Amino acid sequence: MNQKAYKALEYFKIIEQLTEKASSSMGKELCRQLTPSVDIEEIRLMQTQTGDALTRLFQKGAVSFGSVKDVRGSLKRLEIGSTLGIPEILSICGLLENTNRVKAYSRSDRSDTLPDSLDGMFAALTPLTPLTTEIRRCILSEDEISDDASAALRQIRRGMKLANDRIHTQLAGLVNGSARNYLQDSVITMRNGRYCIPVKAEYKGQVPGMIHDQSSTGSTLFIEPMAIVKLNNDIRELELQEQKEIEVILAGLSQQIALELEAIHTDLAIMVQLDFIFARASLAMDMNASAPIFNEEGRINLKKARHPLIDRKKAVPIDIRLGDEFDLLVVTGPNTGGKTVSLKTVGLLTLMGQSGLHIPAGDRSELALFHEVYADIGDEQSIEQSLSTFSSHMTNVVSFLKKADTHSLVLFDELGAGTDPTEGAALAISILSSLHDQGIRTMATTHYSELKVYALSTPGVENACCEFDVETLRPTYRLLIGVPGKSNAFAISSKLGLPDAIIEKAKEQISEQDESFEDVLTSLENSRVTIENERLEIERYKREIETLKQQLEEKQEKLEERKERILREANEEAHAVLREAKEYADQTMKMFHKFQKDHVDVAAMEKERQNLRQRMSKAEKNIAMKPDAKKPKKELTAKDLRLGDSVRVLSMNLKGTVSSHPDSKGYLFVQMGIIRSKVHLSDLELLDEPVITASTLQKTGAGKIRMSKSASISTEINLLGKTVDEAIAELDKYLDDAYIAHVKSVRIVHGKGTGALRKGVHNYLKRQKHVDSFRLGEFGEGDAGVTIVTFKK
Repeated sequence: MNQKAYKALEYFKIIEQLTEKASSSMGKELCRQLTPSVDIEEIRLMQTQTGDALTRLFQKGAVSFGSVKDVRGSLKRLEIGSTLGIPEILSICGLLENTNRVKAYSRSDRSDTLPDSLDGMFAALTPLTPLTTEIRRCILSEDEISDDASAALRQIRRGMKLANDRIHTQLAGLVNGSARNYLQDSVITMRNGRYCIPVKAEYKGQVPGMIHDQSSTGSTLFIEPMAIVKLNNDIRELELQEQKEIEVILAGLSQQIALELEAIHTDLAIMVQLDFIFARASLAMDMNASAPIFNEEGRINLKKARHPLIDRKKAVPIDIRLGDEFDLLVVTGPNTGGKTVSLKTVGLLTLMGQSGLHIPAGDRSELALFHEVYADIGDEQSIEQSLSTFSSHMTNVVSFLKKADTHSLVLFDELGAGTDPTEGAALAISILSSLHDQGIRTMATTHYSELKVYALSTPGVENACCEFDVETLRPTYRLLIGVPGKSNAFAISSKLGLPDAIIEKAKEQISEQDESFEDVLTSLENSRVTIENERLEIERYKREIETLKQQLEEKQEKLEERKERILREANEEAHAVLREAKEYADQTMKMFHKFQKDHVDVAAMEKERQNLRQRMSKAEKNIAMKPDAKKPKKELTAKDLRLGDSVRVLSMNLKGTVSSHPDSKGYLFVQMGIIRSKVHLSDLELLDEPVITASTLQKTGAGKIRMSKSASISTEINLLGKTVDEAIAELDKYLDDAYIAHVKSVRIVHGKGTGALRKGVHNYLKRQKHVDSFRLGEFGEGDAGVTIVTFKK
């Protein structure tokens, strides 16, 4: 794509932000070289990789690729048989150790997740742990080789230590003994790598040996005594042997590395690519961005899109459509109203999407695949090239008209500006008509009323405007498609204090047709505002109706369950009565047969009959008393209830807590778990709340523990500002209360910050048996700053 579009749409600023997210030098270079692709399969793969990396960042936090240094030169030298130095070997070791950490990162907590596009790259990594272990065993730092690197090196260094000890012993004898009076200082020093003692110049003949140096004044000579010359020579020989052995060790390590060249090349390429992918994901996390859906039909449908270079706390999301019902969008409105930002948002998000970057827009936003993006935005007048503002714009327009085709997106800012308004408007209409006739997706901003009329009267062309609040003299920055914008020049001037006489005289200067057109626009705007307010009110009513419908369904379901339970219990009791009556009847018949057979006297027979009748009467009495076992409830009054009292809502058969005082008609609010309902006093029954006294507890020190807390548990807990330990302690108690209260799901607010609190909360939730699942909040729920928890049933 052309570089002018990158500059006009500030694409390079996005690349700078992306480059900062990469942690390796080669990864940063890949970021700097990123340009939009025109291969839709490549774009979709990059978007999938970015999304999968973003999911891993949310689940397991960031991963560093900082130890991935550019070792391609070292690997090239190994291919031709060269020996590497200590820094080069340590760089390769750092690459392999980082590879091992990244491999471990990919394995953690992946047992219960679906495969993604990055699994193959992680699986192809080869840490070469034995090689890194050998390198670390031999090389301690850039300046030190370990004694254990080889047996020969250990022997050489032991010999050097013994020689040093003998030299120090002999020199100590001289310094503290026979040569003591000839010395300038009682010290042992080194000159040119050999041990010496500082002798006064006048006594140089008293200490036989080799002179290696003298002081700046000449009063001190540094003499190597003859007694230690051979020992110094021995140390020098050992040092040469040590250096030679180190070269042998480095050659051996280089040879081992050379055997794994192919694996190291693969690791380097994959690690750099992963650094690049995770940089894209990290940028998406910062922007709260999502993956766009690409199509090849030239259709753009951005939902809640934000310009990525504007602070997302200040940016106003906009919805933009282009390429479905219309292929030309004309945006009008006052200055500083957001027209140019809307234009840049479409162009920049297109470039980002085709570069494999997520875009700051709502889920399911659509982007089209364009082979070129042409943007004429800003003033490019040049004194050196003798180009005025109008000429510079026309130069761009001529270039666009020559190159643009149906696979191009063309963006114009203030098309036709910088010249006579009449001629400029005519030119703008002609240019846009030419692009529209070719089916080229085009978006243009303007102040010309003629272009508004053109958009209204031409099929496939649509008006849009940036909303402006005349009362506050401030733009709302909302983009309204299908509504032509007003300049609001008269209204703004009047609000700022321009005399009415001047404004009226100005109105006389415009034609009756133009004035009528502006009046129509005003009427349209008023109608739109009214319809928008009514739409919002209807949506609110719909939500309330949906809530009431859900509550009614839950109430009906509870009543049905209660009805079934009562019928079931009644049937069971009836069966029990019938069974008992049958047993009584059988026993009675047996007794009568026995009396008849045994000729028992009438008195005994009458006594047995009386006993059976008493048993039957007792059973009848129990059955008759059961319906009356429940005492009639007392009619409640407003004075009987206090805030926090436990009550039963009879119509719903639910326990709850009084959360408001009754009004004049006897209605009050009762909190039943997560349901808060308005009920009448007559539908309530005051409960004697169960109490646990200290006598039933084992040395808890508590007097009484109220049992109604679970009835009014909140569905949200705020952990902002707390440490991980404080938050987990509070969360543990809260989840127990919520689970006991039969709350289906709760919302945990932990914020984004460094991610430490979120990670701590997620690690805790994974260990809870009564938690069924949890997820991060979606757009509108709090994003990555909250976690939604669902309990097991």
